[in-house]
Amino acid sequence: MHEIINRVRERLLQSTDENTQKNSQRFFKETIRFYGVKTAVVQKISKECFADIKHLPKAEILAFNETLWQSGMIEESFIACNWTYALRKQFQPDDFKLFRHWVDSYISNWASCDTFCNHSLGEFVEMYPDYVQELKAFTQSENRWMRRAAAVTFIIPARKGRFHSDIFEIADLLLVDTDDLVQKGYGWMLKAASQYDQQRVFEYVMQKKAVMPRTALRYAIEKMPKELRQEAMKK
Repeated sequence: MHEIINRVRERLLQSTDENTQKNSQRFFKETIRFYGVKTAVVQKISKECFADIKHLPKAEILAFNETLWQSGMIEESFIACNWTYALRKQFQPDDFKLFRHWVDSYISNWASCDTFCNHSLGEFVEMYPDYVQELKAFTQSENRWMRRAAAVTFIIPARKGRFHSDIFEIADLLLVDTDDLVQKGYGWMLKAASQYDQQRVFEYVMQKKAVMPRTALRYAIEKMPKELRQEAMKK
Protein backbone atom coordinates (compact mmCIF):
# COMPACT_ATOMS: atom_id res chain seq x y z
CA MET A 1 0.00 0.00 0.00
CA HIS A 2 2.70 2.46 0.96
CA GLU A 3 4.32 2.25 -2.45
CA ILE A 4 1.24 3.26 -4.44
CA ILE A 5 0.14 5.94 -1.95
CA ASN A 6 3.63 7.42 -1.92
CA ARG A 7 3.69 7.41 -5.72
CA VAL A 8 0.40 9.32 -5.83
CA ARG A 9 1.63 11.87 -3.32
CA GLU A 10 4.97 12.35 -5.02
CA ARG A 11 3.24 13.01 -8.33
CA LEU A 12 0.86 15.48 -6.74
CA LEU A 13 3.74 17.31 -5.08
CA GLN A 14 5.61 17.45 -8.38
CA SER A 15 2.52 18.83 -10.13
CA THR A 16 1.70 21.79 -7.90
CA ASP A 17 0.83 24.94 -9.77
CA GLU A 18 1.45 28.38 -8.26
CA ASN A 19 -1.73 29.91 -9.65
CA THR A 20 -3.84 26.96 -8.46
CA GLN A 21 -2.25 27.17 -5.02
CA LYS A 22 -3.05 30.86 -4.88
CA ASN A 23 -6.68 30.54 -5.94
CA SER A 24 -7.94 27.18 -4.62
CA GLN A 25 -9.17 28.44 -1.26
CA ARG A 26 -11.37 31.18 -2.72
CA PHE A 27 -13.92 28.65 -3.96
CA PHE A 28 -14.64 27.50 -0.39
CA LYS A 29 -15.95 29.17 2.74
CA GLU A 30 -14.47 26.47 4.94
CA THR A 31 -10.70 26.00 5.14
CA ILE A 32 -9.48 23.25 2.83
CA ARG A 33 -6.14 21.47 2.61
CA PHE A 34 -4.70 21.17 -0.89
CA TYR A 35 -1.53 20.66 -2.91
CA GLY A 36 -2.58 23.17 -5.55
CA VAL A 37 -2.81 20.86 -8.57
CA LYS A 38 -5.07 21.60 -11.55
CA THR A 39 -8.10 19.34 -11.78
CA ALA A 40 -7.14 17.98 -15.20
CA VAL A 41 -3.72 17.00 -13.84
CA VAL A 42 -5.27 15.30 -10.82
CA GLN A 43 -7.46 13.30 -13.21
CA LYS A 44 -4.41 12.28 -15.24
CA ILE A 45 -2.49 11.16 -12.14
CA SER A 46 -5.56 9.29 -10.91
CA LYS A 47 -6.01 7.44 -14.18
CA GLU A 48 -2.34 6.54 -14.62
CA CYS A 49 -1.88 5.31 -11.04
CA PHE A 50 -5.10 3.32 -11.15
CA ALA A 51 -3.76 1.42 -14.15
CA ASP A 52 -1.09 0.02 -11.82
CA ILE A 53 -3.58 -1.32 -9.27
CA LYS A 54 -6.74 -2.17 -11.25
CA HIS A 55 -5.83 -5.86 -11.18
CA LEU A 56 -5.96 -5.94 -7.37
CA PRO A 57 -8.97 -7.15 -5.37
CA LYS A 58 -11.65 -4.54 -4.71
CA ALA A 59 -11.02 -4.65 -0.96
CA GLU A 60 -7.39 -3.64 -1.42
CA ILE A 61 -8.28 -0.71 -3.66
CA LEU A 62 -10.93 0.46 -1.18
CA ALA A 63 -8.27 0.30 1.54
CA PHE A 64 -6.09 2.61 -0.59
CA ASN A 65 -9.06 4.94 -0.87
CA GLU A 66 -9.53 4.97 2.90
CA THR A 67 -5.92 6.11 3.28
CA LEU A 68 -6.37 8.82 0.67
CA TRP A 69 -9.53 10.10 2.41
CA GLN A 70 -7.75 10.14 5.77
CA SER A 71 -5.14 12.61 4.49
CA GLY A 72 -7.66 15.45 4.33
CA MET A 73 -6.08 16.71 1.10
CA ILE A 74 -8.69 17.63 -1.47
CA GLU A 75 -6.76 16.24 -4.45
CA GLU A 76 -6.34 12.91 -2.68
CA SER A 77 -10.08 12.84 -2.01
CA PHE A 78 -10.74 13.31 -5.74
CA ILE A 79 -8.47 10.37 -6.54
CA ALA A 80 -10.27 8.24 -3.93
CA CYS A 81 -13.57 9.20 -5.59
CA ASN A 82 -12.28 8.29 -9.04
CA TRP A 83 -10.88 4.95 -7.93
CA THR A 84 -14.12 4.06 -6.16
CA TYR A 85 -16.19 4.92 -9.22
CA ALA A 86 -13.88 2.79 -11.36
CA LEU A 87 -15.03 -0.18 -9.23
CA ARG A 88 -18.74 0.54 -9.74
CA LYS A 89 -19.45 -2.73 -11.56
CA GLN A 90 -18.25 -4.54 -8.44
CA PHE A 91 -20.38 -2.60 -5.94
CA GLN A 92 -22.20 -4.79 -3.43
CA PRO A 93 -24.80 -3.85 -0.80
CA ASP A 94 -22.25 -4.21 2.00
CA ASP A 95 -20.24 -1.34 0.50
CA PHE A 96 -22.83 1.16 1.72
CA LYS A 97 -21.51 1.06 5.28
CA LEU A 98 -18.06 2.10 4.08
CA PHE A 99 -19.42 4.79 1.76
CA ARG A 100 -21.50 6.25 4.60
CA HIS A 101 -18.43 6.25 6.83
CA TRP A 102 -16.46 8.23 4.25
CA VAL A 103 -19.18 10.86 3.94
CA ASP A 104 -19.63 11.21 7.69
CA SER A 105 -15.97 11.03 8.71
CA TYR A 106 -13.89 12.56 5.93
CA ILE A 107 -15.86 14.83 3.61
CA SER A 108 -15.26 18.45 4.60
CA ASN A 109 -16.10 20.51 1.50
CA TRP A 110 -18.69 20.67 -1.27
CA ALA A 111 -16.32 19.57 -4.03
CA SER A 112 -15.38 16.26 -2.40
CA CYS A 113 -19.02 15.72 -1.38
CA ASP A 114 -20.36 16.26 -4.88
CA THR A 115 -17.63 14.30 -6.65
CA PHE A 116 -18.23 11.26 -4.47
CA CYS A 117 -22.02 11.46 -4.21
CA ASN A 118 -22.87 12.42 -7.80
CA HIS A 119 -20.99 9.43 -9.14
CA SER A 120 -20.15 6.58 -6.76
CA LEU A 121 -23.00 6.93 -4.28
CA GLY A 122 -25.46 7.83 -7.04
CA GLU A 123 -24.44 4.74 -8.99
CA PHE A 124 -24.75 2.61 -5.86
CA VAL A 125 -28.31 3.79 -5.20
CA GLU A 126 -29.31 3.11 -8.80
CA MET A 127 -27.96 -0.42 -8.42
CA TYR A 128 -29.53 -0.97 -4.99
CA PRO A 129 -32.68 1.20 -4.71
CA ASP A 130 -33.57 -0.14 -1.27
CA TYR A 131 -30.81 2.09 0.11
CA VAL A 132 -32.78 5.23 -0.78
CA GLN A 133 -34.26 4.93 2.72
CA GLU A 134 -30.75 5.16 4.17
CA LEU A 135 -30.16 8.36 2.21
CA LYS A 136 -33.35 9.83 3.64
CA ALA A 137 -31.95 9.18 7.12
CA PHE A 138 -28.92 11.32 6.21
CA THR A 139 -31.23 14.36 6.26
CA GLN A 140 -31.44 14.11 10.06
CA SER A 141 -27.68 14.17 10.62
CA GLU A 142 -25.99 17.07 12.42
CA ASN A 143 -23.24 16.80 9.78
CA ARG A 144 -23.96 19.28 6.96
CA TRP A 145 -22.14 17.04 4.45
CA MET A 146 -24.39 14.09 5.27
CA ARG A 147 -27.43 16.29 4.68
CA ARG A 148 -26.02 17.65 1.41
CA ALA A 149 -25.16 14.07 0.38
CA ALA A 150 -28.80 13.07 0.85
CA ALA A 151 -29.67 15.44 -2.00
CA VAL A 152 -26.71 15.51 -4.38
CA THR A 153 -26.56 11.70 -4.59
CA PHE A 154 -29.71 11.95 -6.72
CA ILE A 155 -28.50 14.52 -9.28
CA ILE A 156 -27.83 12.05 -12.10
CA PRO A 157 -30.75 9.68 -11.33
CA ALA A 158 -33.09 12.71 -11.18
CA ARG A 159 -32.18 13.71 -14.73
CA LYS A 160 -33.23 10.21 -15.85
CA GLY A 161 -36.59 10.47 -14.12
CA ARG A 162 -35.66 8.03 -11.37
CA PHE A 163 -36.66 8.28 -7.70
CA HIS A 164 -38.77 11.42 -8.20
CA SER A 165 -41.19 10.61 -5.35
CA ASP A 166 -38.21 10.04 -3.06
CA ILE A 167 -36.58 13.25 -4.29
CA PHE A 168 -39.60 15.33 -3.29
CA GLU A 169 -39.65 13.59 0.07
CA ILE A 170 -35.97 14.45 0.60
CA ALA A 171 -36.67 18.04 -0.43
CA ASP A 172 -39.43 18.14 2.20
CA LEU A 173 -37.04 16.80 4.84
CA LEU A 174 -34.44 19.44 3.99
CA LEU A 175 -36.90 22.21 3.14
CA VAL A 176 -36.14 24.66 5.95
CA ASP A 177 -32.53 23.63 6.58
CA THR A 178 -30.61 26.77 7.56
CA ASP A 179 -27.27 25.71 6.01
CA ASP A 180 -26.76 27.39 2.63
CA LEU A 181 -24.74 24.48 1.24
CA VAL A 182 -27.56 22.09 2.09
CA GLN A 183 -30.06 24.49 0.53
CA LYS A 184 -27.96 24.64 -2.63
CA GLY A 185 -27.70 20.84 -2.61
CA TYR A 186 -31.42 20.13 -2.53
CA GLY A 187 -32.12 23.04 -4.88
CA TRP A 188 -29.70 21.46 -7.34
CA MET A 189 -31.45 18.12 -6.90
CA LEU A 190 -34.79 19.73 -7.78
CA LYS A 191 -33.20 21.49 -10.76
CA ALA A 192 -31.95 18.12 -12.02
CA ALA A 193 -35.44 16.67 -11.55
CA SER A 194 -36.90 19.60 -13.53
CA GLN A 195 -34.88 18.53 -16.55
CA TYR A 196 -37.09 15.44 -16.67
CA ASP A 197 -40.37 16.76 -15.24
CA GLN A 198 -40.37 20.55 -15.21
CA GLN A 199 -44.07 20.89 -14.43
CA ARG A 200 -43.96 18.74 -11.32
CA VAL A 201 -40.95 20.62 -9.92
CA PHE A 202 -42.56 23.98 -10.71
CA GLU A 203 -45.74 22.94 -8.91
CA TYR A 204 -43.67 21.78 -5.94
CA VAL A 205 -41.77 25.08 -5.78
CA MET A 206 -44.98 27.12 -6.01
CA GLN A 207 -46.50 25.05 -3.21
CA LYS A 208 -43.47 25.44 -0.94
CA LYS A 209 -42.06 28.85 -1.85
CA ALA A 210 -43.51 30.60 1.19
CA VAL A 211 -41.15 28.62 3.41
CA MET A 212 -38.44 27.49 0.97
CA PRO A 213 -35.21 29.49 1.41
CA ARG A 214 -34.59 31.77 -1.59
CA THR A 215 -31.22 30.12 -2.19
CA ALA A 216 -32.82 26.70 -2.70
CA LEU A 217 -35.62 28.21 -4.77
CA ARG A 218 -33.24 29.98 -7.16
CA TYR A 219 -31.28 26.77 -7.72
CA ALA A 220 -34.45 24.73 -8.29
CA ILE A 221 -35.83 26.99 -11.03
CA GLU A 222 -32.56 27.84 -12.77
CA LYS A 223 -33.26 25.73 -15.89
CA MET A 224 -36.88 26.80 -16.27
CA PRO A 225 -38.16 29.32 -18.86
CA LYS A 226 -37.99 32.98 -17.86
CA GLU A 227 -41.73 33.34 -17.30
CA LEU A 228 -41.80 30.40 -14.87
CA ARG A 229 -38.75 31.72 -13.01
CA GLN A 230 -40.39 35.11 -12.65
CA GLU A 231 -43.61 33.56 -11.38
CA ALA A 232 -41.74 31.44 -8.86
CA MET A 233 -39.72 34.40 -7.56
CA LYS A 234 -42.76 36.61 -6.92
CA LYS A 235 -43.31 37.23 -3.23
